Amino acid sequence: MNVIENVSNVAKLDVGREVRRNTPEIVFAEGKAKNDLIEICVRMLEKNGRVIATRLNDEQIDALTTRFKKSAVQKFPHARSVVVTSDTRHRMQSGGKIGVLTAGTVDLAVAEEATMIAQEMGCETFLEADAGVAGIHRLVQPLKAMIEHDVDCLIVVAGREGALPTVVAGLVDIPLIAVPTSSGYGYGGGGEAALMAMLQACSLGLAVVNIDSGIAAGVVAAQIANRVAKARSGRGFKVQ
Repeated sequence: MNVIENVSNVAKLDVGREVRRNTPEIVFAEGKAKNDLIEICVRMLEKNGRVIATRLNDEQIDALTTRFKKSAVQKFPHARSVVVTSDTRHRMQSGGKIGVLTAGTVDLAVAEEATMIAQEMGCETFLEADAGVAGIHRLVQPLKAMIEHDVDCLIVVAGREGALPTVVAGLVDIPLIAVPTSSGYGYGGGGEAALMAMLQACSLGLAVVNIDSGIAAGVVAAQIANRVAKARSGRGFKVQ
């Protein structure tokens, strides 16, 4: 099997990545011409039975929806992403469980990216939005739910001063991936203050990805959860 697919000399797709690393190839749509994007996605679907496209604009979403109208198209509207799957592909279930918390509604786009990729890597996900420290009493029920679900990893998404991951990490014994978002403004805006705060967090057990990097957080969290699930069950993946 050729693991590199050359698409019209505009893209070289790593179609063997999922076999090699259990992490799918993801098509980053931002800046891509519509026709190039469609050709790339067609080739991915042919080779892997699935294509994941992120950071799409309205024109690109419409184009993909039209092109793949005979395939299963799942849209993630906040994340501006789509997952297209063929009739023959089934999502693998690893048994891993991931919780995703956002500080605000504005952070949903990044949180949804993380949720999407974790699901596509076989994990069950639980998303709770708008539980930031400005009304810290809102955190009690969502965090209680995460503990009851016995999640293997937490993703906590926050902008502005980025305080929520530090608070959560100080309360639980669950590995935590912190994601700063660019929702802040003014001095330290664009996610810079949030990123610095998370890097300086005094709570241990917290790791940080780059600003707005929902995909990166989802992949790391899924790798953690999948390894935990594999050890817990003593088995490999199953098809649902």
